[in-house]
Amino acid sequence: MRALLLAAGLGTRLRPLTETVPKCLVPIAGRPLLTHWLDTLFADPRIERVLINTHHLANEVTNVVASLPWRHRIDLVHEPSLLGTGGTVLANRAWLGEGPVFVAHADNLTDAPVSHIIDPHLAARGSVAMTMLAFRTPTPSTCGILELDARACVVGFHEKVANPPGNLANGAVYVFEPEVVERIAAIGRPVVDLSTEIIPALLPRILAVEYGGFFMDIGTNEALAWARTHFPGRDRSRA
Repeated sequence: MRALLLAAGLGTRLRPLTETVPKCLVPIAGRPLLTHWLDTLFADPRIERVLINTHHLANEVTNVVASLPWRHRIDLVHEPSLLGTGGTVLANRAWLGEGPVFVAHADNLTDAPVSHIIDPHLAARGSVAMTMLAFRTPTPSTCGILELDARACVVGFHEKVANPPGNLANGAVYVFEPEVVERIAAIGRPVVDLSTEIIPALLPRILAVEYGGFFMDIGTNEALAWARTHFPGRDRSRA
């Protein structure tokens, strides 16, 4: 299986740090956020290669990847203009191949093994188009909130609305079937957003797998500070 890490975001809410450091390289536990993801991915023998998209301060990402032990299994693709989450998937359709693909927003941080989402997806193949990692959030109005049926399939999706029904949130960590890429392509535009344009159209064929361990969207300076204190792999002297 191949994996795509969406890492091209500007990180505007993390300024001034992200004026000189790409969002995917902010340090947590003494190491760039991106390397925590790569540790997790390459710990699973089913992940053969990883693709990372770049935009802001792309040379910094290139230099870090060149220093890693897995560099020969990592591909980089530069986006001169941001394509949106779905647009990046579409632009790299040939690289993704014809089977299931792991896709994650690299500005999230979790200690979940990729098997936590890959295994349920493979078991449900044929009945679902996508599997997503879900987590309980203390701030539901800032997330995409899920409503599930008895099979744990998503029947309602509420993207950043006031007073959503519950606190089970989309973690933006997925396994896609090729059908998802085909649906992105059918929109007919290069810039596509997964949350607003693709996920609602796939209900109820999205399986949600809840994770009760560490999960954090490193989107703000407050979230970054919290992650540096609470991430299980932290080294307090280097956080």
